Amino acid sequence: MIRIVLAEDQAMVRGALSALLGLEPDIEVLGSAADGEAAWRLLQQLRPDILVTDIEMPGLTGLELAQRIARQQLPIKVVIVTTFARTGFLRRALDAGVLGYLLKDAPADHLADALRRVQQGARAIDPQLALDAWSQADPLTDRERRVLRLAGEGKTAGEIATELGLSHGTVRNYLSECIGKLGVANRIEAYRLARQKGWL
Repeated sequence: MIRIVLAEDQAMVRGALSALLGLEPDIEVLGSAADGEAAWRLLQQLRPDILVTDIEMPGLTGLELAQRIARQQLPIKVVIVTTFARTGFLRRALDAGVLGYLLKDAPADHLADALRRVQQGARAIDPQLALDAWSQADPLTDRERRVLRLAGEGKTAGEIATELGLSHGTVRNYLSECIGKLGVANRIEAYRLARQKGWL
């Protein structure tokens, strides 16, 4: 029996996934959560074989959950089911140890098959997205990504410097690097492009 926990912030999707997977004779849905923090508590309590999670959720994102599972060395495999067909998200998911990455518009039977493959230790990645991912590398460093994310949230260079413990000049340098690497005119365009590509 494959024991899973679901993490999905949209109630209708969460219910549909739970009902769909509940029909499979070898899959048991142990519980579900509407946000990343609640999912983390369920994972610690229930210790499933697989976490099926969305990427964007309140609290912790699906990527952050995967990273936390890896850091804590929990024996829980992660499958992301999302609407985000962005190569940057896939690359970051793979870096976090995610074994499955499927799009929500895939046929329903693909999910159960993917869970079975992942349970065996294999990867289950949307094939077109996998091809696209290797043609577009994320040019940003982790620090540039953090600075650009905060700039995109409307923070000034001074506020970013304070939050990250950097000098004002260093923050401006990071923003200039982002703008140059992405080939755009300003920090807002850099944020939009990086977000669109799934690099933030």
